[in-house]
Amino acid sequence: MKIALPTRGGKIDSHFGHCEYYTIVEINDKKEVVSKETLESPEGCGCKSNIAYTLSEIGVEWMLAGNMGQGAVNVLASQNIKVVRGCSGDVDTVVKDWLEGKVKDNLMTCDHHDCNH
Repeated sequence: MKIALPTRGGKIDSHFGHCEYYTIVEINDKKEVVSKETLESPEGCGCKSNIAYTLSEIGVEWMLAGNMGQGAVNVLASQNIKVVRGCSGDVDTVVKDWLEGKVKDNLMTCDHHDCNH
């Protein structure tokens, strides 16, 4: 399984569509991290870019994110990528906590572009 995390400086970016890059983490059946790489973020708004398609093409099934608008949630869902919002902090810690069942979707979405979190 692969998960993607919008990242800025090694931490979850507070807004999916404006992240510096995506950290892509591959998890094996034993819930162990087997690889970690970065994927450059496209220019502009995440929900209007091809990032959902790109992530789907490389096998991403989950997005662990800070905040994002409903448009981004819908675009990711159209590519069968499940979203967990409300994540924050160090990327490695978020992955570990998610694998341990400590991270749940807060179901909150931004309702406008360029919001400050």
